[in-house]
Amino acid sequence: MLILLDVVTTAAILFIVSAGLLAIFGVLKIINFAHGAWLTVGAYCAVVAARLGLNPWAALPLAFAVGAALGTVAEWLIIRPLYRRPLDAILATWGLGIVIGQLITLAFGRDVQITPNLLGGTVALFGLDYSLYRLFAVLAAVLIGGSCAALLEGTRLGLKARAVIMNEALARALGIDTARVRLATFAIGAGLSALAGVLLTPLTSVDPNMGVAWLIGAFMLVMVAGGSFAALAVACLVFGAVQVLVSTFVSPILGSISVAVLAAVVLRISPRGFARA
Repeated sequence: MLILLDVVTTAAILFIVSAGLLAIFGVLKIINFAHGAWLTVGAYCAVVAARLGLNPWAALPLAFAVGAALGTVAEWLIIRPLYRRPLDAILATWGLGIVIGQLITLAFGRDVQITPNLLGGTVALFGLDYSLYRLFAVLAAVLIGGSCAALLEGTRLGLKARAVIMNEALARALGIDTARVRLATFAIGAGLSALAGVLLTPLTSVDPNMGVAWLIGAFMLVMVAGGSFAALAVACLVFGAVQVLVSTFVSPILGSISVAVLAAVVLRISPRGFARA
């Protein structure tokens, strides 16, 4: 039962980390290699909230707002001219991530920062004392996934975004302001990434390079998901299970790289990954 709980909670954490990256890739068809930097920005929002004496939960809306605002500026100044040049966009976002990391280092130094736990303690479940926060991560993943699905299916922005995904030229001909859709999508994706950074703070150390460790795993999951949040949830469950099993029965080091290795195998067998054909 402990392994099952670890699988579910690990999958939830992977989903939280990858959701913002998928939101951007699904509509804009570019890989945001500044994703790790946005995770770090979110984590440092928790640091700032703690220094200001705010409730730790206040860091969540703060991080989303800061991430969305920075995402808006980045899309307008850097990403917008590069939509038709995806390789240049990858290099630009990678460079942007490095710049953000250096700015954080200048502002806060290289030392590991301490933030208050959002939720501490354990809860008795199936005869086990299990981390309450890891269980909360499952709820957070469901809320994030449900909110993204509701946004795509139940709002005008979601309708326009789906039109852009299916045929951008036709969407533009129908009068949809595709530039505004792209801007809003990038801002939301960056906000979700920063939000994930706050949610990671009870699970990892906060330092200027913390996002790098999560970037490759999130990137591989998004490639396997192929732009679908449902496929991302499935990928997180499968890959989370492999990571937990390998870490438990073989080696934690091998477990940490299992997501990247398995994703490479899946994409070699099925280039569309878990997305519907």
